[in-house]
Amino acid sequence: MSGPLEGVDLLDPQVVDDPYPFYRQLRATAPVWRVPQRDIFIVSSFSLVAEAASRVEDFSSNMRALLYRDDDGLPGRLSFGDVGVDALATADPPLHKLHRDIVFSELVANRMAALEPVIERMASDYIADATGVGSVDFMQTIGNAIPIRIVSQLIGFPDGDPDRLLAAAFDSTSLLGATLSLPELETLVLRITEIEEWISGQLQEAGPEAGNDILAAVARGIEGGTLRRHQACVILHTLLSAGGESTSSLLGNSVRILAEDRELQAHLRSHPEFVPAFVEEALRLESPFRFLLRSVPGEASLGDAVIPEGATVLLMWGAANRDAEIFDQPDQVILDRPVPRRHVAFGRGMHHCVGAPLARMEARIVLTSLLDQTSEFTIDSELTPEWVPSLMVRRHRLLPLKMAAR
Repeated sequence: MSGPLEGVDLLDPQVVDDPYPFYRQLRATAPVWRVPQRDIFIVSSFSLVAEAASRVEDFSSNMRALLYRDDDGLPGRLSFGDVGVDALATADPPLHKLHRDIVFSELVANRMAALEPVIERMASDYIADATGVGSVDFMQTIGNAIPIRIVSQLIGFPDGDPDRLLAAAFDSTSLLGATLSLPELETLVLRITEIEEWISGQLQEAGPEAGNDILAAVARGIEGGTLRRHQACVILHTLLSAGGESTSSLLGNSVRILAEDRELQAHLRSHPEFVPAFVEEALRLESPFRFLLRSVPGEASLGDAVIPEGATVLLMWGAANRDAEIFDQPDQVILDRPVPRRHVAFGRGMHHCVGAPLARMEARIVLTSLLDQTSEFTIDSELTPEWVPSLMVRRHRLLPLKMAAR
């Protein structure tokens, strides 16, 4: 991009689909950029994103507004003050640690590890069904299908309808996409109450009896007085959404990169031991969540900017992860980076994603199985991959592949 930054650039559909030239301009000219005429600030350099993430007293995780696209193409804010529920991802210390300890107990960590053979069987079966049958949408058949089933099992929703839960997960992240109109956003807020009512019913049925899934752990948190029921429902909805969304995005982005780079694909097929390193590069290059919202409880400074009380700040993980000040050849896949996990695709500091180990494991297993069961996979030349129109989520809505059996 060239020319001065304008407020409409942020939500321009072409920028949403390919944000990286815009990110480069932000980092070079305004690493803390105030959207003109708005109390919305975009932080794009790695150093300043990391600094803001660590200053929780100045940049709070408490969500106080949602973003939407107004009639002029500018980001607007739907503010709700202190009505929001502060729970896990949207909680500050000391509440955040209490919630995190409930969700990520030793029992849950053990259950996550025990899911590995389940993921292996599922990946093998789904890939076998999709291979050698002509063009398939990778997202529908594999990329979306596997993660929502795995995170549902981890949480403890064994009887949940996967399609319904997937729609609920994607609805939740659409709330933060910033590309909906205000009426569309308000309609979505009302629709989301339906899934939270269902989650509340699941909690009621589960109860706090002994178990090693997240549903039982959260129920015990309610019984012990650490959680209120509405907090518990928000936590479970957040985990369902983040767990499904982040892994679906990671899988689709990884597969598209490989489908477009036959040499890299062949290298990983011959050397599967490099798949984990590739997963880290895919996370860095195409961060599943491009930003996280922060609210500003009191006037704060960041870099050369003064940010007023009540402002909304977007910490742009997707921009920080391609910062040339930190990453050599930031737009390229480099399998032997000295510190492969230095990126911030899963956040940073205390809000580092609790589901990161599961997402990495799923990606490693699915990609290894895909490479093992195919001789090649390519983008279907008669169709065009499509992105979800979201400022926050970096996920393919459509990823048409042709997969040749090995």
